[in-house]
Amino acid sequence: MLFIGREKVREKLEDDQYIDASKSHAIFICGKRGSGKSYTMGVLVEELQEKHPDFLKIIIDPMGIFWTMAELNIEQEEELWDWNLYAREYPVKLIVPGEVEKRFDSEVVKELENKGIEFKQLLLNPSDISPEGWCDLFNININEMMGIALYRAVDSISKKFFTIDDIIYEIERDTKSKETTKEALINRLNMAKKWGIFADEEIQIESVFSTNAVNVVDLSTIESGRHGLRDLVVSIVSKYLFNQRLKSRKREMLNLESKMSKVWMFIDEAHNFIPSGKSTLSKEILIRWAKEGRQPGLNLIATQQPSAVDNEVLSQCDIILHIRLPIGKM
Repeated sequence: MLFIGREKVREKLEDDQYIDASKSHAIFICGKRGSGKSYTMGVLVEELQEKHPDFLKIIIDPMGIFWTMAELNIEQEEELWDWNLYAREYPVKLIVPGEVEKRFDSEVVKELENKGIEFKQLLLNPSDISPEGWCDLFNININEMMGIALYRAVDSISKKFFTIDDIIYEIERDTKSKETTKEALINRLNMAKKWGIFADEEIQIESVFSTNAVNVVDLSTIESGRHGLRDLVVSIVSKYLFNQRLKSRKREMLNLESKMSKVWMFIDEAHNFIPSGKSTLSKEILIRWAKEGRQPGLNLIATQQPSAVDNEVLSQCDIILHIRLPIGKM
């Protein structure tokens, strides 16, 4: 059971309130700016780390703030004592898309490591992106010449794992496309190679995360936007975890050893990934998490104002934590 606070009745604090972590949840934390949405999410993560250290806990952090969980909360220490709690520091693994040295200043890395934070590089397998996903990534219409050529190139690769160079090779040998179309696609693919987030050898994503720490995927240093790299990272990680938990759930039902524990994924500033009225690379899989995650043991926790997040996700939330939200924002 995760302790989340006490019920307030007529200005008095009464019964303790808990969330049953043995069941799967879709939780939405809503409130105005500065109301404590991210703080509340952090409380849930801390409770999970203490009560269920065997669960996989992943925070999608677009603002780069959750590394602070590795520090003692000295500022509120006396308030914690009033609640029979005490300040704690938690093990944090900072997951960085691409090369750590290129994303962070060396002095910042050294200082964070001195605080006990472990850095881990995250690279993406180009083969984990579908033909449609590659078109979406470059904002190319799948029904136009460039989209048709790119889809055909990716779809024609029979290898389980392939690199961007393999896609370029298929485009170069495409006899159905114009040279100008091929050149435009190759330029985009060469640009993608320079992003520094794609692997040249197959990466097992589960090796990046661990249950003995809070896994913080720090997206603060990479590009945002509808077709940006942040969405791509969230999309690939979410799809991988979803598929692995489906397999693990089947093994659990047969009383076989599970290869992946239950997953709790926390998404701060969720409107960046599941916005209302817009499409993103990660939106489809996150909606699927919310709709189908109960059976495979997938939990989704998101923060933002309700009006900014897609209704398909909100309609699936079994718990809503409402923090000082002005009337008209629901």
